[in-house]
Amino acid sequence: MESLNVYSALVVLFLTCGAAMATKEIDQIIKDNNCETKMALACVLETFTSIFETGSISNKCCGELLVLGKVCHSAFVKRTLENPLFKDLSPATIIAKSIQT
Repeated sequence: MESLNVYSALVVLFLTCGAAMATKEIDQIIKDNNCETKMALACVLETFTSIFETGSISNKCCGELLVLGKVCHSAFVKRTLENPLFKDLSPATIIAKSIQT
């Protein structure tokens, strides 16, 4: 299952939760940087949990996050923060956790 790409993880995490579409600008950044293909599903879920819930990130997934890069990472965090499902989260807290991760 690790061969699933980041886009598949987003489908699981966001679309099945009734998430709204992200802005065209964020989608374009994700597309232009091939962000959907840079992390395994297990690491996407681990990173998501580390930032938006509670948990830690393994060395393996940390390495994949580094390969993903700041541009893609920031775009995914921003896309998630635009999701009405996460409207009660503090953007400042999430951004701080994102940087820490």
